[in-house]
Amino acid sequence: MASSNYIMVSFFMVVLWSCCCVLSDNTTTTPEKFYQCICNNSDFSEPFPTAFFTPNDDTFNTILNSTAQNLRCLVPSVPKPELIFTPMTEPHVQAAVICAKQLDIQLRVRSGGHDYEGISYISDMGSPFVVVDLSKLRGINVDVEENTAWAQAGATVGEVYYRISEKSKTLGFPAGLCTSLGVGGHITGGAYGSMMRKFGLGVDNVIDARIANANGTILDRKSMGEDLFWAIRRGGGASFGIILSWKMKLVTVPSTVTCFTVAKTLEEGATKILYKWQQVADKIDDGLFMRVIINVVDKKEVKGERTVQTAYNSVFLGSADTLLQIMNESFPELGLTQKDCTEMSWIESILYIAGYPTNTPPEVLLQGKSQFKNYFKAKSDFVRQPIPETGLEGLWKRLLDEDSPLMIWNPYGGMMANISESETPFPHRKGVIFKIQYLTLWSQPDQELATKHVDWIRKLYNYMTSYASMFPREAYVNYRDLDLGMNKNVNSSSSFAQASVWGNKYFKNNFNRLVQIKTKVDPENFFRHEQSIPVLPPTFTRKRKGKRSNH
Repeated sequence: MASSNYIMVSFFMVVLWSCCCVLSDNTTTTPEKFYQCICNNSDFSEPFPTAFFTPNDDTFNTILNSTAQNLRCLVPSVPKPELIFTPMTEPHVQAAVICAKQLDIQLRVRSGGHDYEGISYISDMGSPFVVVDLSKLRGINVDVEENTAWAQAGATVGEVYYRISEKSKTLGFPAGLCTSLGVGGHITGGAYGSMMRKFGLGVDNVIDARIANANGTILDRKSMGEDLFWAIRRGGGASFGIILSWKMKLVTVPSTVTCFTVAKTLEEGATKILYKWQQVADKIDDGLFMRVIINVVDKKEVKGERTVQTAYNSVFLGSADTLLQIMNESFPELGLTQKDCTEMSWIESILYIAGYPTNTPPEVLLQGKSQFKNYFKAKSDFVRQPIPETGLEGLWKRLLDEDSPLMIWNPYGGMMANISESETPFPHRKGVIFKIQYLTLWSQPDQELATKHVDWIRKLYNYMTSYASMFPREAYVNYRDLDLGMNKNVNSSSSFAQASVWGNKYFKNNFNRLVQIKTKVDPENFFRHEQSIPVLPPTFTRKRKGKRSNH
């Protein structure tokens, strides 16, 4: 009897949810229309609550907040999506594109939720929008014989690292330091990490991709063509289509790597040591990634007083003995000793640089949880000339005026200087000594508090103008910064001029080529957001065609 009741209930559930896929034409809500359209355009047959979440659902905020890194983007005043859709297969993503076009709904696409301004899950463009959350598309296939791996967009870089290390102790992939980054969006911005000076960026080691374009068609490298494949490798996320998966070329890593963190405060000579670091950071052995994390701490000697601390947080692809020899020759000022160095495997170094406690098992990477959730505002700079000691002293004064400032200086040089600026849309190559990430953090969703901290970081950014790269003042697109400019009139003739302001900072001379490719592959500008690549206005496009026909 119990068995027959179960069969009957199951039958009625199937009938019920099948009926949901043939909703009447009187349906008015966006979620219902979208759900019906997804069912009609794919094999989707799951009950609504398993993949569709509306603001009326108890689980909506849990899903929205699940991978969102910047809590500033989740305060009540920020517009929320009408629906979150979590596709389970590639055809579901295709259907999402088709349905958004049919229903004239804006799409936001989220793989890891680390967009600094939250544009993968919020919108400031004044129209209804739906979030396509790729968190259920996280398959990873590692081929050690071919030295490659396919990873779906929703997988985190930590998961990718773990799956590679599962198959081989001497293979790795040069991508992010933060292990909860979603592979899909991370690589569209560049993907730098601790092996960038040896092997370049993640985008420099991608050899194929699968993408759903503006028509909902799934393309690989061969079918999309080399122009579009060039554009999606650091042309910024969600401008050209929805990344479904990347094929990565794996790199050889040594069985032993060495890590160290050495901190120096102002009282311990931090200013002079950091000035010397600028002379060697991009020229030292390319197997050494030695970043500097700068913050404000309490003085050890004087209670209640604060000072600036510079921490040299490093990974070296080799043994401690070799590292010490390199440091003694090139950077003795830091005073690195044997006891500062810890030898470990490459996968253990991933945990180390990500800030996990010692002896944390690598399996933690499979959880995909962010180690960094705060209210914050970030900005970036690229530095091509050493900042003098007087400039550093002025910087210290400003850091000491802020509650929770953070700066991270990432060294360039090595392979980064050997790859052409136009090889991919990532232009920050030869001549860059290091990149700066500026952050200010706060702990409460208070608007006055947020305004105070944002004003401070903007003033700091203005102070650093004379020390940063010029013409243009370069910026890193994965540290999204809407202060640089936004697309206000996305379909107007002025959109190109508006976007050029921030586009030249992110992409330099590559911006114009990105615009031309965007105009070709997505002429209706379906994939758009506050800093998406714009399309050329029709009049401008006709003029360009006319010029070509005259030759």
